[in-house]
Amino acid sequence: MEAEKKPPAVSDVGAWAMNVVSSVGIIMANKQLMSSSGYAFSFATTLTGFHFTVTALVGWISNATGYSVSKHVPLWELVWFSLVANTSITGMNLSLMLNSVGFYQISKLSMIPVVCLMEWVLNSKHYTTKVISAVVVVAAGVGICTVTDVEVNAKGFICACVAVFCTSLQQITIGSFQKKYNIGSFELLSKTAPIQAVSLIILGPFADYYLNGRWLLNYNFSTGATFFILLSCSLAVFCNMSQYLCIGRFSATSFQVLGHMKTVCVLILGWILFDSALTVKNILGMLLAVMGMVVYSWAVETEKKASAPIPRNKSDMLDDSEDVPLKARVSGLPSSDLEEGEMKS
Repeated sequence: MEAEKKPPAVSDVGAWAMNVVSSVGIIMANKQLMSSSGYAFSFATTLTGFHFTVTALVGWISNATGYSVSKHVPLWELVWFSLVANTSITGMNLSLMLNSVGFYQISKLSMIPVVCLMEWVLNSKHYTTKVISAVVVVAAGVGICTVTDVEVNAKGFICACVAVFCTSLQQITIGSFQKKYNIGSFELLSKTAPIQAVSLIILGPFADYYLNGRWLLNYNFSTGATFFILLSCSLAVFCNMSQYLCIGRFSATSFQVLGHMKTVCVLILGWILFDSALTVKNILGMLLAVMGMVVYSWAVETEKKASAPIPRNKSDMLDDSEDVPLKARVSGLPSSDLEEGEMKS
């Protein structure tokens, strides 16, 4: 008898929890690593290359030990995806350097409507009024608690537009690739990570030199800095893995909307750990954002139930039993459960 279909190794709630915890953790670690009061490691693009190097190593070990199975994805598609993803990373770093923090936050918030628009254009996906309203509430709440000063220039605006477009396209492509090639989230990550790692390790130091005028080779790698680099890389593995998991199971829009829970957690932890200011405006914005996320989750769940097929009555199911093979009837299982299952990440 062929293998039964296995349940996912990580539940939906577990995937979201992994993403929130690892993302918030990596932000806290990078804050200590990169801030002037910490270890002043101002090589963000190269650090991302380190992240993908460790992720690629974990993927290789997983394939070598048989935990995951490698599936074919055309090389040109992987190269194209990596180019878009790396452009997204570089564009975000340039946007943060050239624009104010306020405009940088606005550009990140604009990814929600951009992802919705791109999913509508590329995947013909439609949204209910409830979902759209919830998205607006979340964006407004996060905007209230994060956006302060807003300054922008021509170069910064172009970099922000490129970053938003590439990031949105990257996240939509993750879900599309998983469906198109019937590949698990971790298996896809294992194929894209090496290409991103090599390109960012080679080009990252030059991009960082343009951003801050410092060369990586001149940096003093102390024991503390090395520890936080390794910690950041370890958290990045879980962050990347959970991102692919969440987008594959839900959608890029859900990942953007519910992902802003990370912003709320970062503000709270910044207040607790780093004595960052937390005003009434911040608190009201966070409450509004959380309320919007709750409404969004409810609206999406309602939409799923409304579009779900109506279960057939028992007589119809009994009539269909003639089509079930004798082997399945004896074992008490439907024939679909006897087909070969595919491991999910």
